[in-house]
Amino acid sequence: MERQCLLQLEANPEVTNQFLKQSGLYPNWQFVDVYRMHPELLSMVPRPVCAVLLLFPITEKYETFRTEEEEKIKCQGQDVTSSVYFIKQTINNACGTTGLIHAIANNIDKMHFESGSTLERFLEKSVWMSPQEQARYLENYDAIQVTHETSTHEGQTEAPSIDEKVDLHFIVLVHVDRHLYELDGQKPFPINHGETSDKTLLENATEVCKKFMEHEPDEVRFNAIALSAA
Repeated sequence: MERQCLLQLEANPEVTNQFLKQSGLYPNWQFVDVYRMHPELLSMVPRPVCAVLLLFPITEKYETFRTEEEEKIKCQGQDVTSSVYFIKQTINNACGTTGLIHAIANNIDKMHFESGSTLERFLEKSVWMSPQEQARYLENYDAIQVTHETSTHEGQTEAPSIDEKVDLHFIVLVHVDRHLYELDGQKPFPINHGETSDKTLLENATEVCKKFMEHEPDEVRFNAIALSAA
């Protein structure tokens, strides 16, 4: 069966905040740009921060790093708390929406939903499902897909054709049970990047982002946005 395909979201606060609004979230948390990873510029980001979304290019160097990292974790193991909400990505170009679901689901205690919120209903129904079951549920959950499609037209750049190959990808970094987790629905599992806290999440997350950037120092197609208290 041919996989479903959506248009790629922009890593743009205007787009992601519109997604949250249409999903039925009150604007007590909003995405903001992270312009640079330097400590002085990070101090300009409103606090607290509960998630960092990173857009990056998929290259041969990245694929090599990803494969080596996964094999190392499979060999050495890692601790992953059962509190992490992790959904697999089975819809092409839905990495942005997958990242947003990860960001909200792993901070649901901080979020306020409007009555009848489509995202709240999705999370309530899917929280006890396996990552694969959650992915299948999303495939048939039209309300979130409609929100995704509508949000793609809020960006600053012209949306590509749905058939156009996209070599950009989203991950999200969140704090769950005192640890920093990288969540990528195309990977087999969450990745534990060590200890963090609500106070240090942004700094710890940007250190992980820098590692992605180190693989492609000449690339300019990196963009990070933070989910901050409004």
